[in-house]
Amino acid sequence: MAAAEEGRVAEVVVEGTTMVGWVVSGVAFWWTAFLLVRGLASPKRSYDFCNRAVSTMHAVAAVCLACLSVADWSCPVCPLAAASSPSQMKALAVTLSYMVYDAACCYLNDDVRLDNTVHHLVSIVGIAAGLAYRRCGTEMVASLLVTEISSPLLHLREILKEFGIKDTDLNLLVDILFAVIFSVARMGFGPYLTYVTVTSDNPILIKAMATGLQLVSAYWFLRILRMVKHKLGKKRPAPKVAGD
Repeated sequence: MAAAEEGRVAEVVVEGTTMVGWVVSGVAFWWTAFLLVRGLASPKRSYDFCNRAVSTMHAVAAVCLACLSVADWSCPVCPLAAASSPSQMKALAVTLSYMVYDAACCYLNDDVRLDNTVHHLVSIVGIAAGLAYRRCGTEMVASLLVTEISSPLLHLREILKEFGIKDTDLNLLVDILFAVIFSVARMGFGPYLTYVTVTSDNPILIKAMATGLQLVSAYWFLRILRMVKHKLGKKRPAPKVAGD
C-alpha cells in the first residue's frame, strides 16, 4: 500500500518537472510549423495566412486531445474541482504553448488588438494557473473544447479570402456554420461551464479567468451577430422599382 502511494507521488513529481519542457517544446514546435508553412507556401501568401494555417492545426489538435482526455462521456464535466489527469495536463500544455506562440506572432505582425490581447492574457494566465495548481483539469479541458471547436471555420473564412474567394455561396455557408457552432458552443455551453467553474471549490484565479473568457466570448458573439446580419443583408435581392 505504501509503495503504491509512493508511486503515485513520484508520478505527480514527474508530471510537474516535465510541464515546463512540454510548454517550451510546444512553443518551438508551433514556430517550426509556422516557418515550414512560410517556406512551403507561395510567396503570394501572407504572414496572416501562414499563421492561420498553424492555428488551424492547433485547433484540430486541441479538440482531439480534449476529447481523448474525457474519462466518462456520460458526464464529460465530472469530476469538478478535482486533480488534473496526465492527459488533461498534456492537452492544456499544448494549448498554452500555442497561446504563447500566437501572442508573439500577432505582436511581430503588428496585429495587437485589445480583444485579442485580453483573450491571450486570460488564456495564458488561466491555463498556467491550472497547470500550476494541478487542479480543475475537467473544467479547463471542457473550456478548451468549447473555445476551439469553431476555430477551424474561423480560419477557413480568412483563408478563402486569401485564395480570392469572396462573396460567394461558399463564403456565406462557412460564415453561417461558424456563427452557429460558435454561438452554440460559447453562448450555450460556455455560460454553464463558467457557472460550474465559479460555483465549485476552485482557486479564485481560475474563477476570474473563466469569467473573463466568457466575457470575451460574449463580446465576440455580438460582433458575429452583426457580421451575419450584414452578410444576409447583402444576399437579399434588391427591391423592385414600380414600373420595371
